[in-house]
Amino acid sequence: VQAAIDIPFSNGLLEGTVNKIKAVKRQMYNRAGSKLLRAKILYSQ
Repeated sequence: VQAAIDIPFSNGLLEGTVNKIKAVKRQMYNRAGSKLLRAKILYSQ
């Protein structure tokens, strides 16, 4: 907890990106192959 106060860095941006990718994967489950999933993830960013 002390490190979170002392250090000005955060991994919030990375966690948000991972959460967005997981949401897209849940939406695309069993719909299409990896090429479409990759395109959708890249387009969403």
